[in-house]
Amino acid sequence: MQPFELPEFYLPYPARLNPGAENAREHAKRWAYEMGVLGPESVWTEEEYDAHDYASLCAYTHPDSPGPVLDTVTDWYVWVFYFDDHFLELFKRTHDLEGAQRYLDRLPLFMPADPSLGTPEPLHPVEKGLADLWARTVPAMSPRWRERFALNTAALLDESLWELVNINDGRIANPVEYVEMRRRVGGAPWSSDLVEYATGCELPDEIAHSRAVDVLRDTFADAVHLRNDLFSYQREIQEEGELSNAVLVFQEFFGHDAQTAADLVNDLLTSRLHQFDHTAVTELPAALAEHAVPAEGALAAAGWVKGLQDWQSGGHEWHMRSSRYMNKGPVSYSPTGLGTSAARLPPGPRNLGLDRFRAYLHVPFRRVGPSLLPDFDMPYPLRLSPHLEHARRENNAWARRMGFDVPGALWTERQLHGFDFPLCSAGLDPDASAHELVLSSGWLTWGTYIDDWFPRVHGAALDATGARAFARRLPSFMPVDLGPVPPPLNPVETALADLWTRTAGPMSRGQREGFHRAIAVMIEGMAWEVANEAQHRLPDPVDYVEMRRLTFGSDLTMFLSRIGYEKSIPPEVFASRTLQSINNAAADYGTFLNDLFSYQKEIEFEGELHNIVLILEHFLDVSKERAVEFTGRLMRQRRRQFEHLVAVELPVLCDRLGLSEEARTALDAYLEELRDWMVAILHWHRATSRYPEAELVGDRALPTGVPALTGLGTAAARLFAERTP
Repeated sequence: MQPFELPEFYLPYPARLNPGAENAREHAKRWAYEMGVLGPESVWTEEEYDAHDYASLCAYTHPDSPGPVLDTVTDWYVWVFYFDDHFLELFKRTHDLEGAQRYLDRLPLFMPADPSLGTPEPLHPVEKGLADLWARTVPAMSPRWRERFALNTAALLDESLWELVNINDGRIANPVEYVEMRRRVGGAPWSSDLVEYATGCELPDEIAHSRAVDVLRDTFADAVHLRNDLFSYQREIQEEGELSNAVLVFQEFFGHDAQTAADLVNDLLTSRLHQFDHTAVTELPAALAEHAVPAEGALAAAGWVKGLQDWQSGGHEWHMRSSRYMNKGPVSYSPTGLGTSAARLPPGPRNLGLDRFRAYLHVPFRRVGPSLLPDFDMPYPLRLSPHLEHARRENNAWARRMGFDVPGALWTERQLHGFDFPLCSAGLDPDASAHELVLSSGWLTWGTYIDDWFPRVHGAALDATGARAFARRLPSFMPVDLGPVPPPLNPVETALADLWTRTAGPMSRGQREGFHRAIAVMIEGMAWEVANEAQHRLPDPVDYVEMRRLTFGSDLTMFLSRIGYEKSIPPEVFASRTLQSINNAAADYGTFLNDLFSYQKEIEFEGELHNIVLILEHFLDVSKERAVEFTGRLMRQRRRQFEHLVAVELPVLCDRLGLSEEARTALDAYLEELRDWMVAILHWHRATSRYPEAELVGDRALPTGVPALTGLGTAAARLFAERTP
């Protein structure tokens, strides 16, 4: 019996079948025998292969591809599913971690940037098939596409090791970790690259790494993987002993039974598809216009989006038909035949997409009161810099010079002193020199001031256009070549120019470029928040978590910590998935912590939409108290994941890269700085005057004016005093 009934799915696009399906089926079987995917030593029997019917998957997911292209795409999917089952038999079932690493280390050799260079002699069907497919596919695509496709293919292969490590440890991931890692393991980003090949619509370089394209790719991937988890739960969990399945993750985290967890996974799947739709309609056209992409490139981007939509509907249809999955649902189907999948669904609110409107129904400024905060499970000792008092004096004087607490500014002098950003800096880097601590305090002060600026000046006036224009102007005050800057028009620009000159001057050009990027993404994230405010739209949970790392300034402060270790730690360590996951786990601890402390301030006093507690209230349909409880639980699991990565995965990475003792010592020191970061954030939130209810009531009459603003996008400032409650 099935462990749960399949839920009602959001399926806005009808599935269509490519007329070349039968030819692709015949071609793929011949190819499978040629490569050894089928044969005496295969992990599949021919009967199993036929029942899986990968040609139908590709014919449904790529309905408009020409015959030869469909043949190649079908071979790719035969190969990737064979790899999954081959790796399962050889390494997951045997728990052979070392053998798995050797197996995975060879596979990139069969994806040369220049196909004419050739490949080693393949040792098994996975290597032989990859060499053949790579040589057949990449000549039709640009070098940039080849690079992206190679990276996503390598990620898909390498992260199978993450699943194996969790199986060996009997460890179930937390929800944030799972979504993040499932993208890599599940292969949907890889599929989105193949959509470019299958449709003949390669993304223009100008937008290939824009937020709009990243979100479309990620939402596509998440929806594909969450749908697959629902259909594959019975096979993976009950038959294969897997631990990487969203239904199981939600059962473990929320304490749900299988049916309730499956329904919640479907809620997240639906939310991700709504985010896809929203991004395609609102953000992608803006990105095309902003980057002046010509008509040909815009048509290619539209064709790629359509290809992703076809993949979603076709993938669902294949899951409903394939013997590989659990697909007996409660729905009574009536019409049958080509193109009738949408008609077979009852016209419920989910299938019609009506529940997307829930994201727009939040009532702002409601009375919520203070929250009973959870146990923060913080084992790290707090250390404070001996230069704290010096930094306080210097920072207060600097903020006054910049105009942060002058009459008409966002803050009063009393607020600035009570916020006490040097206290946070003193814990973030307790070993900093006096000069370094003053600089760090300035960056925290500026980052919080701009965090208040965007919602009060632009958000209060629903001025998304002005916020975007302001965000585009700010990078000009961070010249990588340390050249001249425009005349600043307000305290934000004045302070940024000053901090950049004092901080970036001693850096190398590469460090300046990285620092510039870290600040720019924070600014972009704040403009994104204003766009949501203008639409009065609560963000999708996954999009919120990932954007919150940017708006909180995690990249900025962590980049400053990293600079001191770049001479000792190789760049491939910082670029590794392991260290990125470590950074993300620490960042999420800090952002969720901030949301817990700032909940009343943001929801009751400011009418904000961007807070994890509010997002969970809305998405899970639970009380504030339950949302606070789940936030605290997620924080604890993210911090424990941080330590798991450090103890289990990082040593493997260090051994693989052959790091010297000096590099390992520097890496340990960097990790200690991340622990300092987490405990300092907690200590500051407990001490600052920014969040207590008594302070919020006293500060409710906000300053008026902001008189220094002129120019494009600044009209909102004149509405500030009138629109702020």
